[in-house]
Parts: sequence; C-alpha cells; structure tokens
Amino acid sequence: MAETILVVDDEMRIIDLARMYLEQDGYRVIYATDGIKARRMILDKQPSLVVLDLMLPGMDGLEVCRKVRAESDVPIIMLTARNDDIDKIVGLELGADDYLTKPFNPRELVARIKAILRRSDRNSRDEQPTKVSIGNLFIDGQRRRVEIGQRVINLRMKEFDLLQTLAENIGVVFSREKLLDVVWGYDFAGETRTVDVHIAHLRHKLRGMEPVIETVWGVGYKLDEA
Repeated sequence: MAETILVVDDEMRIIDLARMYLEQDGYRVIYATDGIKARRMILDKQPSLVVLDLMLPGMDGLEVCRKVRAESDVPIIMLTARNDDIDKIVGLELGADDYLTKPFNPRELVARIKAILRRSDRNSRDEQPTKVSIGNLFIDGQRRRVEIGQRVINLRMKEFDLLQTLAENIGVVFSREKLLDVVWGYDFAGETRTVDVHIAHLRHKLRGMEPVIETVWGVGYKLDEA
C-alpha cells in the first residue's frame, strides 16, 4: 500500500508541484489549504508524513505543529518562505523533523521525505532496542524512555534518536553530516543547522546529566563521560 503524504499549503501551485513529484515516486498525496483542516486531517487520515507550510490561514504552521506534537509523532517537514533562522529554529524546537525554504527543489523534497520515512521504518523494525546506562543516564530503547537519576525526561522522536546514537557510541565524535545521515537518514549534504538546534534542545532538557554532550570544535559532537 502506498504511503500517504499530507501536503499543507495555501498555494495550490505548491501543492500541485509537490503532488506531481511525489505521485511519480509512488506516494499517495492528500492536501489541506488551511491549518485547522490540516490538523483535523492529520488526526483522521493518519498520514505517513506531513509537509507543512508556516504561513497558513486559520491556524499557522507553528501552531499546527505544536498541537499535533501533543497528539502524534507523525514526521513533519516544515516549509518557510523566509530564509530566516528564527522560523527554522522555532519549528524544530516545536517538534518538526526538518525544513525547506521556498522556493525549493521538488526533487530535494522527495529525497528528504524518503530519508525520514526510511529512518522511521528502521526504528519500527528494530527487534532488539538497546538499553544504555552511563553515569546517571539510562536509556530504554524499547520503551523509548530516558532517565537522569530518578527523573524521567520527555524527549521528542529525533531528540531521542540523537541521544541514543551518541550514547551507544560513547566518546566517538560524530560530524554534523554523519548525524544527519545516521539520525535523519540523509544520504546527501543537508542543513547541519538542524543538528545544532536539536543538540541545544537536548542540552537544555538534560541539565544535570553525566555524561555530557561535548562540542568538538570544527568537527561535531560526542557524548563523553565526565
């Protein structure tokens, strides 16, 4: 059965362009032109992934993302018409998995969708999720649960995947490009700012954690025992 992609944009030319390329690759495409309808469709239709514009009538894309993340882990790629870091950072912090700036290359959109869905599929088929215990950090891969001491930490999907990748390779330095490949599934040069934002968010949520997430300047990140 073809995977369903929900494209949300108030411009039909954007929807038609995305639909043409996605349908050529075998995806089923549904669409919404306002935020209120988009949220309802996400809950009712349960798409495999959502392409979500920021500037929408009724309810903007950031608010849609905020509400959806309280109810669903569906992957979200945000579209922004402004090449403005603040929109991208806020979108990622609200739980978006990735973003593209308009005008975008439809082939790149398809490639990113494939990468995210491929990664999600690998996670769902993992038969022996890893349990990791380092210092006061405990990760239960099967339950997707993180604890620092006796405190349970609520992480979003990509935050968990990123922390687990670092924890399973304690002391190993990962470049941003490698983390994009391993965690997001990209096999091309993506937006490394995505990694930086998720690392910053993890550090905020994991205050008091031992080991610590260290920056290796000019290279990337590693989890290092204090």
